[in-house]
Amino acid sequence: MTRVLGIHVGHDSNAALVVDGQVVACVLEERFVRIKHYNGLPVQAIEYCLAEGKLTIDQIDEIAFTSKNTDGGTLRQIMNLEAVTVASPQREAVVEKVLGFLRDVYHAYKPKNFEVPPIYYPTFKTARPLPVRPVEHHLAHAASAFYTSGRHEQTLVITADGIGDDASLSVWRVKPPASFELLYREGASGSLGWFYGLVTEGLGWWVGDGEGKTMGLAPYGSTQGVEGVLDEFCPRYEGGRLVKPHDFGDLGFWIDVGTYHYHFNETERIVPLVAKYGREAIAAEAQRVLEREMLDIVRHWLKAEGTRTACFAGGVMLNVKMNQRLWESGLMDQQYIFPESGDGGLAAGAALYANAARGGALAREPLQQIYWGPAFDDALIRALLDERHIPYAVTDDPARAAAERLAAGKIVGWFQGRMETGPRALGGRSILMDPSKAENKDIINARVKFREAFRPFCPSMTPAAAKELLDPRARAERYMITSFEVRPEVRARIPAVVHADGTARPQIVEEHINPLFFRLLREFGARTGTECLLNTSFNIKGEPIVCHPREAIRCFFDTGLDSLVIGSFVLDK
Repeated sequence: MTRVLGIHVGHDSNAALVVDGQVVACVLEERFVRIKHYNGLPVQAIEYCLAEGKLTIDQIDEIAFTSKNTDGGTLRQIMNLEAVTVASPQREAVVEKVLGFLRDVYHAYKPKNFEVPPIYYPTFKTARPLPVRPVEHHLAHAASAFYTSGRHEQTLVITADGIGDDASLSVWRVKPPASFELLYREGASGSLGWFYGLVTEGLGWWVGDGEGKTMGLAPYGSTQGVEGVLDEFCPRYEGGRLVKPHDFGDLGFWIDVGTYHYHFNETERIVPLVAKYGREAIAAEAQRVLEREMLDIVRHWLKAEGTRTACFAGGVMLNVKMNQRLWESGLMDQQYIFPESGDGGLAAGAALYANAARGGALAREPLQQIYWGPAFDDALIRALLDERHIPYAVTDDPARAAAERLAAGKIVGWFQGRMETGPRALGGRSILMDPSKAENKDIINARVKFREAFRPFCPSMTPAAAKELLDPRARAERYMITSFEVRPEVRARIPAVVHADGTARPQIVEEHINPLFFRLLREFGARTGTECLLNTSFNIKGEPIVCHPREAIRCFFDTGLDSLVIGSFVLDK
């Protein structure tokens, strides 16, 4: 048995536990500390992963983490770590020797009272030093995609994000079990993620968080008369290689309440363009340029490798509109994107790579689900409700109770089973509503989420509903990672989840994966004729998705939610 604990410290700090090639647990630290995109040590995430795996830290075979903390950093203060072993295709052995020497000097001569945790801070000291395997940032992204794809033959993997270990784009030829051959790599001057982030900041939103807003706003605008105005800010690729690099300058940052806020100096040049052409048009043009560049990269490397199959990861792959463009290009027969493709999936990727490098077992089937977070039993939920003197009803059928309220037009908070990993609500921590009324989108944005009215919501649906509602080109999308066309003749049936461009970002729910949520969809369909629900994450704007029942209760009473179905308990206002 191989047991690897993955740790990522940085933007979206997280931890993951991989046992014999299977992800047992994976969670962002933000879900525990309640600070969105938290970038400190993922202490509570580590504690959860060990508890979920029923392991002590002494039973872990290896620690794997991203190489921005190559020497272990502050982790050395709470863990016994062995000498570093390197997993980085970019670095030469001599460079590693120099870096290792500098690290040794730093640890030998730094002040003894430097970065020392107080006695009450959690520690994970072991009887023996734990072996450490740093896994380069984009290698961790690539591993997260490959080892969860179910592929067992040579595969093309492409990773793209803002920047990580000096890379923004990497192209890999992967040969099982653990051969990752780097075919191509670009640094900051080729960053499509930074380009999109630059425009996002120019629109007034948080880099590393607000890109989803830019994507959501884009369909409301037209690129007519705007084409080309952003080209000077975007790296240009031809034949899959960078032909026009862009100097983004030094990326500034501001640490606020435990997380980073980034700043591009060129933002001041974007703002006048927004004022001149309008927010919607600039968002639409940014989306067009991003799709153009990624399509060129993917087209070239598919042809160069002689394949019609590719795996993807990295924060850029959270752009569901771009993913739709890639799929509908007809270039691929199989397109797999790791659902937690941003930095929140790095710990899992590093652990999966380390498992394979140690000769551990590999998953034989494609990823089925990502309910890798905490669950809470009815006894704890009942105690919380009783302690707060909150009236509730008990149900032996949460799906039926929720369906009755949803069919009556209520907004329902749905808290069941293990929390899903990643930024999408997948029926573990969801806010639900009937999608058949267009005004319901505005109602939830205004009364519950407290966010911009243009932002869309996703549908969760059964496979039978997907055949009725989605374009035939849509594939079995379980994770809301790609948008698809909604059939024009049925858009009026689910207007609250159809975006301005006629698309939807679906979760297709299969009974064997989430039987309770599937039954809710069936119960709702029996009452309304459509096995589809508006589904959004259980949180308000600016806060992480709820993790603990107490957070669900707080959100229920502090928003316009009408009902909360939490475990076997039902709360109504």
